[in-house]
Amino acid sequence: MRIFLVGYMGCGKSSLGRELSDYLGVSFIDLDRFIENRYQKTIPEIFNESGELNFREKESVCLKEVCYFENVVIAVGGGAPCFYDNMDIMRNNGICFFLDVGEEELVSRLMKSKQDRPLINGKSAEEIMSFIHVMMKERRPYYEKSQCIIKGDNIQLEELLMNVEKIVKLKK
Repeated sequence: MRIFLVGYMGCGKSSLGRELSDYLGVSFIDLDRFIENRYQKTIPEIFNESGELNFREKESVCLKEVCYFENVVIAVGGGAPCFYDNMDIMRNNGICFFLDVGEEELVSRLMKSKQDRPLINGKSAEEIMSFIHVMMKERRPYYEKSQCIIKGDNIQLEELLMNVEKIVKLKK
């Protein structure tokens, strides 16, 4: 079993992923942390030194690698589904859940953690809202290829579990 959590940055992929993996008794992988460990650099360092395209190449390589792992919940970066054939790779190797959190809630969350996010570092709340709005128009079609879409500004583990159980039963 491989469960991929996709959605825009700040939607809760990592925190819900950890909770879900603990509940299911499986491993958890945050793809960004996996990349940082593999290349011995932070995501901002990779962006600053090599640019976004180089980062996306590294991200795709690492995504393919984690697809070999069994019994795992994987939280992927917000842009990962939108580059190369990453979304198809995830769908073909597991079940994707799109955590669809509203744009205003995303702004609120990201304002608290923007220093660690290269794409929004230094932006005001208004600039972040505009940026998210544009990016979500581009990314939503990729995210919506997920086998399951969970909408809400406060998605809880219980709701995610209900949806996981439905999908996993259908797959058996």
